Amino acid sequence: TAIEKHEKCLEKYSSSKSNCQIQDLLNMEYSATDFAQELTRIELEHLCFLGPEELVHAFAKQSSGSSQSLPTDVVESEAQEARQRAARRTKNLQAYVDWFNRLSYLVATSVCQKKKKKSRVKMIEFWMEVARECVNIGNFNSLMGIITGLNMIPVARLKRTWLKIQSAGKFAVLEHQMDPSSNFLSYRSTLKAAISRSEGATDQRQRIVIPFFSLLVKDLFIVNEGTASRLSNGHINFTKARQLSEKLKEFAIWKDVECPYAKISTVAEFLQFSPIWSEKVLDMESYECESPELQEEKDRYKRIKH
Repeated sequence: TAIEKHEKCLEKYSSSKSNCQIQDLLNMEYSATDFAQELTRIELEHLCFLGPEELVHAFAKQSSGSSQSLPTDVVESEAQEARQRAARRTKNLQAYVDWFNRLSYLVATSVCQKKKKKSRVKMIEFWMEVARECVNIGNFNSLMGIITGLNMIPVARLKRTWLKIQSAGKFAVLEHQMDPSSNFLSYRSTLKAAISRSEGATDQRQRIVIPFFSLLVKDLFIVNEGTASRLSNGHINFTKARQLSEKLKEFAIWKDVECPYAKISTVAEFLQFSPIWSEKVLDMESYECESPELQEEKDRYKRIKH
């Protein structure tokens, strides 16, 4: 029943038209900490209804290692079909991915919407501060969403704006967190520290660990697809099963943490209902903020303007 109510809320988010205006952000009387805490509350709300079984459903495929002579083939095939049907019925996994994308586009939109360079600088610095607070909380998914938004081409190409950023060093530190080199070594080290902090913590705020979800899913996918579910003799591969079990058990602990932060309705409405621009509109507005310099940009600007 709770999941059904949550899915109705998700439909409301996707279909609702809000009067919330993007330009209100700099005028809001809320701090970067308030935004980071509200982002964390929204993240935990999504995670709460995302069961580990849904991640298993998402990877449900017939085992290529099974022999056609095995008597379990029919049962196995029916089980796979059942899991795939279950995955289609649930919306929470896709909704969580959509939320990440929305956050990234919201960050980019709020920057490119500002016509004055001074306002764009303030906007970028504000989101950087929100991202830093997310690290302190242990909310790595929102951190990655914000950094992704700031690294989108329409924002990243605003060279004259970035030159005015006072805390460029802080952004470099944040950006290092999502460095994919060595299989996200930097992020994994920070995540490990957050996990150590959360284990045994009595303060609910210290227990929060929200992983970079896309990487978590990728890790699960690699374990699931990189190893056969059955051994050559037809027996279940328990080593693979244990690996998946450990990762899912860890995820289940993280997602069931009770959120210690009260909802800030105004901030929640801004984050969930503010209009966001498409990639083409972002490009157009970015060129309006700072005229294109490269020939490729000039050609694209002409095409979009036309």
